[in-house]
Amino acid sequence: MHLVALDSDIDFAGWRAAARRLALGHVKPAEVSWTVRGDEPELFAPAALPPPPAVPEASFNVPAKFVELAQNVILHSDPQRFALLYRVLWRLRANHEFLQLASDPDVAQLSTLARAVRRDCHKMKAFVRFREIGREPNNRFVAWFEPAHHIVEATAPFFARRFADMAWSILTPEVCAHWDGHSVMFTPGVSQAEAPSEDRLEETWLTYYASIFNPARLKVKAMQAEMPKRYWRNLPEAALIKPLIAQAGRATGAMIDTAATEPKTSMQRREPPMKHRATTDHDDNAGAASLAALREQAADCRACPLWKDATQTVFGEGPHHASVMLVGEQPGDKEDLAGQPFVGPAGQMLDRALRDAGIDRGKVYVTNAVKHFKFVPRGKIRLHQKPTTPEIRACRPWYERELAAVRPALVVALGATAAQSVLGKITPINKTRGRLIDTEGEAEHPVQVLVTVHPSYLLRLPDEDAKAREYDRFVDDLKIVAKYLKRKDAA
Repeated sequence: MHLVALDSDIDFAGWRAAARRLALGHVKPAEVSWTVRGDEPELFAPAALPPPPAVPEASFNVPAKFVELAQNVILHSDPQRFALLYRVLWRLRANHEFLQLASDPDVAQLSTLARAVRRDCHKMKAFVRFREIGREPNNRFVAWFEPAHHIVEATAPFFARRFADMAWSILTPEVCAHWDGHSVMFTPGVSQAEAPSEDRLEETWLTYYASIFNPARLKVKAMQAEMPKRYWRNLPEAALIKPLIAQAGRATGAMIDTAATEPKTSMQRREPPMKHRATTDHDDNAGAASLAALREQAADCRACPLWKDATQTVFGEGPHHASVMLVGEQPGDKEDLAGQPFVGPAGQMLDRALRDAGIDRGKVYVTNAVKHFKFVPRGKIRLHQKPTTPEIRACRPWYERELAAVRPALVVALGATAAQSVLGKITPINKTRGRLIDTEGEAEHPVQVLVTVHPSYLLRLPDEDAKAREYDRFVDDLKIVAKYLKRKDAA
């Protein structure tokens, strides 16, 4: 039996070198025991690895996909991951297409571990909360986090890019990451008692969090799935979650009571199914499951480089049988942090315009052409950057799959980026604005399209008169949507 002791839990280079020598020495997976140095059994000494091949050319290649998976899986906390990786490597030598067999237990387990690691990295990016220690210019920001896997070293560069201008430390039980403005360094883990409990900005953050909490859009199960309770104890806002949930029903009722008292139209009543889209409970359940599956798949999207700096994928949301789909450009700073589309200033502008046009946002599906936030850091601010054509094309399959799952009758493209994604070509706003475009024969899922401006365009206008004028034009465009829906309801 060959006992291989790696230098650390994330020693990919050591595992790779040992695995290559073992495979070239024809050592079967059952003849190898893997461990981490310091955890070796005391009664057994590791057998020597096979010597390096005498002929340098005596080597072999594996698919790049396996290397990427292995680099991910080795960060998992499962002690059997090293053996699993070597077993898959051994089988790849006999069948180079082995990773395509998704039903194979080893391949399925490999994918499960890799997905768990990516999810843990996402949780770390989303749920780390820094607290300020000291005062400028000698202040430092410190956070406590408890990862499920060995992801700190892999995820720390994200925080170095995201918070490049501030000195910070992320403390965890296993290893701590520190940034001084120039480089990241790591020290042994510490106990939570060494982490700060609060700072002078905490009250401001809690006030802000409570103010953006929208009771009308509360989905407790979805929130708990995305933010499991194990993370709540490390979040300053956790103390607000239960009372905010408890108050949601009353708050929603108050919102309804204070709404404008206008005669109800068909748009304000529950929409009946349209004739060409008759649905059943089975269809509704299938549609909801389809969108849930798409959302989970999109969380791991690596189709373009934007995922590297973004906090998370921001997928669409809304009824899975919506008659109207609104497509924006990309998530902004607030959306990137919240994981929801149109919740920042542009979202507030959109909500206002929808109300003025007589459209209930809760009845439309809202998404973006590009699902990751593209930005450049400027001090503590992340400045929005317009997506490029390759980035729009890379993300278009997600829009197409959302379109196929929701099957709306009308798509509203908010801005040039959205129009390019929806229509598949660069589309001038002013030449196409304010009229319905029929995509019959031009798309796999034909819909009618309305092109208008993005609400952020209104926010950027410096002149108040121009802003008011353009806002009215935007509402007029959305009234076309309202009239369209009214005709569909009456049909």
